Amino acid sequence: MNVKCVCGSGLGSSLLLEMNVKSVLDKLGVEYDSVEHTNISSFSKNGVDYVVVGADVAPTLDFPKERMIVLLNILSKDELEQKLKETLKI
Repeated sequence: MNVKCVCGSGLGSSLLLEMNVKSVLDKLGVEYDSVEHTNISSFSKNGVDYVVVGADVAPTLDFPKERMIVLLNILSKDELEQKLKETLKI
């Protein structure tokens, strides 16, 4: 499984998302091939299984909605864990 964390500009918030996604996936015992971060202008959906993104950026991202984890609060590990469980059907 390849996960891409995307932010609107720069790379700070997407790096934070990447660290949180790795932490939550490890906690849940979910194996993954890669979790990486990028900004929206550099995003490529090739080879990406899931995207983690803030609600502010999600509408502009060209990616299937059913494989997009959209967060209202990108700092909330609880919200991230809940939405990962829903999306991955854990």
